[in-house]
Amino acid sequence: MAGVHSRERVADTLPDFPWDVLAPYAERARQYPGGAVDLSVGTPVDPTPEVIQAALRAAADAPGYPTAAGRDDLRAACSAWLERSLAVRVVPSAVLPGIGSKELVASIPRLLGLAPGSRVVIPRIAYPTYAVGAVLAGCEFVATDEPESVADAALVWLNSPGNPTGSVLSAQRMAEIVSWARERRAIVVSDECYIELGWDVEPVSILHPSVVGESHDGVLAVHSLSKRSNLAGYRFGFVAGDQHLIGDLLAVRKHAGMMVPTPVQHAAIAALSDDAHVAEQRERYRRRREILWAVLTGIGMQIDGSAAGLYLWATRGEPCWDTVGWFAERGIVVTPGDFYGLAGAQHVRVALTATDAQVAEVAARLSAA
Repeated sequence: MAGVHSRERVADTLPDFPWDVLAPYAERARQYPGGAVDLSVGTPVDPTPEVIQAALRAAADAPGYPTAAGRDDLRAACSAWLERSLAVRVVPSAVLPGIGSKELVASIPRLLGLAPGSRVVIPRIAYPTYAVGAVLAGCEFVATDEPESVADAALVWLNSPGNPTGSVLSAQRMAEIVSWARERRAIVVSDECYIELGWDVEPVSILHPSVVGESHDGVLAVHSLSKRSNLAGYRFGFVAGDQHLIGDLLAVRKHAGMMVPTPVQHAAIAALSDDAHVAEQRERYRRRREILWAVLTGIGMQIDGSAAGLYLWATRGEPCWDTVGWFAERGIVVTPGDFYGLAGAQHVRVALTATDAQVAEVAARLSAA
């Protein structure tokens, strides 16, 4: 018919949104006396530190547009944090802010102009947004922990510490992957949003000289303030590394109007410049981890990996949805492992992001199970 245009709905190419599928189990958990304790999503529950809130308020008068590149002092704060905390040297011009790290993960393959049909390698058990980012770019994703097996890979995602498994890649292993990728002119991007939360091992950034040598060519790292600073509601993350790739991302983001609000930039500077609140929040998570680890193993569950990050990767040796239902009957919501790939089909992810009182309640409910 004249004047009628056909189109393919992007929404039809995407999987069901995971948390929508979990909703009936959350409803069942809410029927438990005392209500539900949600250990599924992993959203921060502790207050945003006052030093950050004060910076946001002080910058509230912001009538002008921010830039896609971000303020010079913001990029300098990111650079200083990388060197101080991770022993990584990145010039401020090789840093680019994002509207949360999830936005960066979902958009990097598209913004870097990967050709339709290109192959994007994601971890075998992985945060779903790596696959979504590939689909949005018209690419094919391959889930494997051996990227070397994908000879024509255009981009490789690493996630260390990993979500949901809490696994940590050694500097040697990351160096092997980077060396292989450079030989093929593939890009390597590492999602490092949990890097300050190592428990049994000290995570290393992919931008560290022990991994990449003296050059960041072909390599990017994505960071977030959501977990370590309770800043998830502000939406701030950043990507750093290869100067040319950062320039390509910036060129597209300028045209698309992808800009971090000025007050949030000031809040991020405060967060990146203050280490004390990070240590306090880390201690909160350490205590909660110890309690949840003890009660889960006490009821016979096995915890795999979980050497770092905000989650316990646990199994009862049964299909994950059976375990989700078992927890829901006790008023507790956990995440089924198959959200992260078929390899997670017998595990559940248990988040540490609950208040001390809620964690104590979980311990009481499970101890009585």
